[in-house]
Amino acid sequence: MYTDAEDKNEKESVSGTVDSVIYSSDETGYTVCEIEDENGLPAVLVGTMPYIAEGDTVTAAGRWTNHPTYGRQFKVEMYEKTLPGTENEILRYLSSGAIHGIGPKTAAKIVERFGEDTFDVMENHPDWLAELPGITLKKARAVSESFADIAGARNVMMFCADYFGSTTSMKIYRKWGGKAVDMIRNNPYRLCDDFSGIGFRRADSIASACGITQDSKDRLRAGIIHTLKTAAQSGGHTCLPEAKLEDAASEILGVARDILPEHIKALEKEGRIVSFQNNGTLYYALARYRSAEVYCADKLRQINRACPKVSGEDIGAFIAKTENENGFEYAKLQRLAIASALENGVMVLTGGPGTGKTTVIKGLISIFDSIGLDTALAAPTGRAAKRISEACGCEAKTIHRLLEMEHNDDDENPRFMRNQTCYLDEDVLIVDEASMIDIILLEALLRAAKPGCRIVFIGDRDQLPSVGAGNVLADIIDSGAYTTVRLTDIFRQAKESMIIVNAHLINEGKMPQCDNRANDFFFLKRYDDASIAATVSELVKTRLPKAYGEKISDGIQVITPSRKGAAGTEALNAMLQESLNPPDASKPEKSAHGIVLRLGDRIMQNKNNYGVEWEKDGTEGVGVFNGDIGFIAGIDKKSECCDMNFDGRECRYEFSQLDEIEHAYAITVHKSQGSEYPVVIIPLYGCASVLLTRNLLYTAVTRASEMVILVGRPDVLETMVENGKSRERYTSLRALMTPSTDASVQQRLV
Repeated sequence: MYTDAEDKNEKESVSGTVDSVIYSSDETGYTVCEIEDENGLPAVLVGTMPYIAEGDTVTAAGRWTNHPTYGRQFKVEMYEKTLPGTENEILRYLSSGAIHGIGPKTAAKIVERFGEDTFDVMENHPDWLAELPGITLKKARAVSESFADIAGARNVMMFCADYFGSTTSMKIYRKWGGKAVDMIRNNPYRLCDDFSGIGFRRADSIASACGITQDSKDRLRAGIIHTLKTAAQSGGHTCLPEAKLEDAASEILGVARDILPEHIKALEKEGRIVSFQNNGTLYYALARYRSAEVYCADKLRQINRACPKVSGEDIGAFIAKTENENGFEYAKLQRLAIASALENGVMVLTGGPGTGKTTVIKGLISIFDSIGLDTALAAPTGRAAKRISEACGCEAKTIHRLLEMEHNDDDENPRFMRNQTCYLDEDVLIVDEASMIDIILLEALLRAAKPGCRIVFIGDRDQLPSVGAGNVLADIIDSGAYTTVRLTDIFRQAKESMIIVNAHLINEGKMPQCDNRANDFFFLKRYDDASIAATVSELVKTRLPKAYGEKISDGIQVITPSRKGAAGTEALNAMLQESLNPPDASKPEKSAHGIVLRLGDRIMQNKNNYGVEWEKDGTEGVGVFNGDIGFIAGIDKKSECCDMNFDGRECRYEFSQLDEIEHAYAITVHKSQGSEYPVVIIPLYGCASVLLTRNLLYTAVTRASEMVILVGRPDVLETMVENGKSRERYTSLRALMTPSTDASVQQRLV
């Protein structure tokens, strides 16, 4: 079995003088250079080393690697640079072009005049350089600034090496320049605001090392912001009641609650957070989320008001024509849904599986096409877009692709080329799986919707809400501001599926029919976590392939309520990897964040990465998103990269990015949203009560198209069916859209 020995080895170090710079990127700081080490032997260094020049003395920490093309190299993880000290070394350094504006001739003049004091003169007495022939005062000061930039980069990289990798350190330097060290020492919490991936906890540890006290105003205010961010990222809240914000921030910060209000008010005065009243309760929100909800409420109102309506007489004729063309009649509620979409600028269609939502979508596309309206069909995820595209027989795009997403490495957020300055061309937007849309994505979509456009939201409001902040679909429905049609009738074909029948029973708070007589819905009773996990593993590895053929294996997905526990995703992933993709000398593997990633492993992206480049069938694009599932197609130890395949999108990850990847033999229900699998296995075991809910079980069951197998305790199943409570999300979109909302809380569309 392959063992990742390099992960276990301690870092090595090399020192020497830079002989030549083979490659250097001003943008990223990535450098390839050759040094002569202390023994007079050559060595090639590669890594983020900005402003390295010939003559520099470098001490680097890292590991030796063997590049398939370029041979033995030292991969630098941290480095220190010492400026040359002798006149000859200084002359060589300056002659190399390391400092902008100085070539070999000018270098010779300077060194001849100032000798070993050259660098001191450049830094502290730049006007002295102007005394030399051919050097103006303006040029002298430019040389000094260039030298200061180099010194600043060195100081920043050395300071940051104790806390960050070289890539992050370079980003800090590029954004903050030579002032970065002072800025971090004075207020390390600024890092959380300006750099993706640097959270409050890391900034807090830096602050502690810098002697910043627990009750410093910068720490308290950063902690309040962190509390609101955590509420959004972990709980989906776009705002928090005043009392809950104070309680949560007090716990996170480890300080008394009564010292927080003045800092909350200070943040509000700075415009970083916003307060508002709703039903007599004071709420606080990050300005970003509040402005998004206000914008969405206002823009939806505009769309509904401005969209041209289709007359009632024409609607009947359009529906009849579509029925004749397809050879069937729409049900009453389906006819109502089509009519409502034609009569309104904003309309919502909701309903469970088997109620005919897809039939309505196909009818709408046909009618809109017949009256000359261009229609875009979109969904929040690639899997959801693929599924609705196949069902409707026309192209569906992800919302990100529809909006023509681009990404800048310096910005953690995506940039959409389609926006309020460059509207989408389509007259109609049909958005499927709308329950998965968070408030930030909705805002981006609405900004791109042109005047006169209409929007049809389609989704199942009884499923779990979005992973991101907001409760968009439920808020739109519950506001009562827009026409909503709920399909309730299960069609005859669907009634033949116990998956659909039982899904509706669960949604109604009734126990599913689990007599194991059906051919698509089974309940295997097990009473302890170990036997539940063992049965799941046996089903995936042997029982299902033996009964239905090996080809079924690719269509099996284990979906669990929780990550934790003996039957949670973490434990099941380890067990299933051992069963389905065991260690083999022919399969390279890489250890990352406590797991082993192996060639052929089924994997999932665990965070949005807007910058990953991919290729699929000759088409290039960017972005891999939270919940995307694929497999490891290659692991290259020499180049320290992994090749991933996400539904045909081929992309490459550096080893440093593997914290974004986890196994997907088993996934949580939340991560399964928007996807559909032929076979779904659902372990039912004791876990946190907030996860044992009806809508979580309903969502899991409705992910299956051909077979559902429940494995576990009857009492857990009963608990989930009876528990109709869902985790409350604090949002303001509903109140902003509700017709009775006080106009005083409305803000202008920006």
